[in-house]
Amino acid sequence: MLTRIRKAAEEKDSGFTLIELLVVMIIIGILAAIAIPVFLNQRKKAVDTSMKSDLRTVANEMETYYTDNQNYPAANASGTDTVNVGTTAVKLTKGNTVDITVVVGAGVVDGSYCLKASNAKGTSDWYYDSDQGGLQAKGTACS
Repeated sequence: MLTRIRKAAEEKDSGFTLIELLVVMIIIGILAAIAIPVFLNQRKKAVDTSMKSDLRTVANEMETYYTDNQNYPAANASGTDTVNVGTTAVKLTKGNTVDITVVVGAGVVDGSYCLKASNAKGTSDWYYDSDQGGLQAKGTACS
């Protein structure tokens, strides 16, 4: 009885054939070819979202400054990782740069401002225009 079981076990080849291994590798390759571009696109969308969030944060600080002083900060500012609005430092997401351009006069009674966020890992620059009501469509500069 035991010899019959041992003989049956020896005759059966255990393991995978070369064809089976190649098929599995091809399937994994196809899945990776689909998943990697999707993953990279999601990372760019995350960077874009962080830039938009930083623009809103700086805009809130600009409006707070306006409420306290009845005008926007006189000096234009720019910063990576932090940007100064008046005497307040606003922390930005790592790698994001925000440029603040304050417009005084030019047909606007109280002045206005334009914010530009950029990051090399994003899809494009984003703008926040106080005259146009806030965040602008992707790639649309302030007027």
